[in-house]
This record gives sequence, structure tokens and C-alpha cells, in this order.
Amino acid sequence: MLSPVTDVIERTHQFYTWSLTIADKRVEKWPLMQSPLPTLAISIIYLLVVWLGPKLLKNREPSSYDTELFLGAKAAGYSYICQTVDYSDDGNEVRVASALWWYYISKGIEYFDTLFFIMRKKFNHISFLHVYHHCSMFTLWWIGIKWVAGGQSFFGAQLNAEVQFHVTIGHTALSLYTDCPFPKWMHWALIVYAITFILLFADFYYRTYNQPKVASKSGKVLINGKSIMNGAVVNGAINKADKTGLENGRKKRKGKSKRE
Repeated sequence: MLSPVTDVIERTHQFYTWSLTIADKRVEKWPLMQSPLPTLAISIIYLLVVWLGPKLLKNREPSSYDTELFLGAKAAGYSYICQTVDYSDDGNEVRVASALWWYYISKGIEYFDTLFFIMRKKFNHISFLHVYHHCSMFTLWWIGIKWVAGGQSFFGAQLNAEVQFHVTIGHTALSLYTDCPFPKWMHWALIVYAITFILLFADFYYRTYNQPKVASKSGKVLINGKSIMNGAVVNGAINKADKTGLENGRKKRKGKSKRE
């Protein structure tokens, strides 16, 4: 009975061995290219998640790191005024630390934003503020998770907007004023970090919305170094419809001059 099965396995192995002889030699040492097993494993895990995910979550509430963080902090009785770090293996504390770790991981995944901008040649989207935000958040949250995965750290992770930096300064200053037993170096680091973001956001807002338009030597209007012609130029590229209109306008003028 095993003979046909063994024969099929042997023939399959022979075919795979032969196929390697005609494979592209340039890519054989690239990541995931030396064997099909890692790719097949990832694909199988993906299919299992797609199949089992809805079944396992059928009777559960939707979850995310911020939901887990809120529920864990609430269960642990966290204070929004002052909360020390509990380094014990208490279930709720570990839940908070785990949610903060996932928040840190999400900041690393956000690096793909910049990667996709580069691949699509959207270089005008890659501002200093953009790079500073992504790089500093991922790097500094590693420090936060490494030494203070809990306590006051949960507060900043629950805020995810520009107002976060103003609230962070106020909240951290209050903690310093009340002598909250949370690492002082982290308090001061948060204040300095938040101030840098406020200054960068203010500079970005001014340059984008309030910087006066300057005319270049050619007579074109410049905003942040980019020329504007009848509102038709965006990041140095003329809108096709407006370009067609301009060309038609020139043709009409030429035709009129000939008739005259």
C-alpha cells in the first residue's frame, strides 16, 4: 500500500530537485528564496488566521492595543493623575505592558508609510516632521517599553493626535509638581520631546498656510519654492486640464492674430 505513496513522494522530490537546476541563480541567496517552506508556512498561517479568526472572535468584542490598554489600566485601577510602575507579574499589569509593546510595534510598522512614499516617488510627502515623528516615536518607545512598560506610560499611548503633545506637557508637569514616584528622567524627556513636536508642527503650519507668496524672477508665484501658474501647478506639475486650457488659449490668440 505504501509503495504508490512512496513513489509519488520520490517523483515529487526528483521534480523539485530538477526544477532547482533551472532556477534563477541571482536570487537563490535572497531572503525567503532558498526554500519554499518559509513562504508556504506564512501562507498556511495566513489561511488559518482567515479561517479561524472570525470563528474565535465570533462572540468577543473587537480588540486593539488601545482597547486592551484601556481595559487593562481600568482593571488595575490606574490613576490618570499619578501612576507608578508595577514590575510584578500581576495579570493586569502584564496586560498593560503587552498593550504598550503592541503600540511600540505599531510605530515600527508605520515605517512602511515612508517606504511607500519613496517607492511611489512622493518625495514631497517626506518632510523633516514626517521623518522625525516616525523615527523618534519608534526609537523612544523602545526605551519606554524597556524600562517603564506601565505606570504613567499608558497615558501617552492613549492619546494619538496633535493635542497629545500639549496634554502630555500639562500631565507630566502635574506629575512633577505632585512628586509622582515615576522616573523623573522620563518626565523631563517627555516634556522636551513634546516641546520639539509643538515647535515643528507650528513651523509646518506656518510654512504651509501662512508663509507669504513670493514672486520669482520669472514672474511666477512661489510657495515653499514651488511655482504656481493660475493655480494650475502643484508640486511643480501642471494640471493636465489647465495645461490643455492654456494651450487652447494660445491657439485662439494665434488664430485671432492671423485673422487680424
